[in-house]
Amino acid sequence: MDEAYFGGKRKGKRGRGAAGKIPVFGILERNGVVKVEVLKKVTTDTIMNLTIKTVRRGSTVYTDRYQCYDALMFCGYRHVKIDHKRYFARGKVYINGVEGFWSFAKERLIKFHGISREKFPLYMKEMEFRYNNRHRPIFTRSARMPHPVGGDEWQVS
Repeated sequence: MDEAYFGGKRKGKRGRGAAGKIPVFGILERNGVVKVEVLKKVTTDTIMNLTIKTVRRGSTVYTDRYQCYDALMFCGYRHVKIDHKRYFARGKVYINGVEGFWSFAKERLIKFHGISREKFPLYMKEMEFRYNNRHRPIFTRSARMPHPVGGDEWQVS
């Protein structure tokens, strides 16, 4: 799991503490799906609540050394940290998968040249859906979804 910051100009501080950016928290199951949530503020309580709702207790959780994650071991998780100042991976200890999702999302969102704060959570959920279905044909998957007006499915001809 990791958090990332979206928006704003590149000038000045980047990452945690950067002004005008929107924090997003993400959990990626190894070789599985990603779950993201747009946050108002990154706090230990927020991160722990989202983790408890998403991750089964007793699971091994890999994070960076951000101190908000220190409470994981008190919530019934095996917590393993990676120190990005020294290395990005040590064997099975890495968070490169979720970092790859951040890259995936930022690469696709940059083409919009700005997204309103109100609609940003919807765009992040779209990125989550696209990432989780990146190896499947999206058209046929979305064609089977219910029609937004009626109850019938979309018709593919």
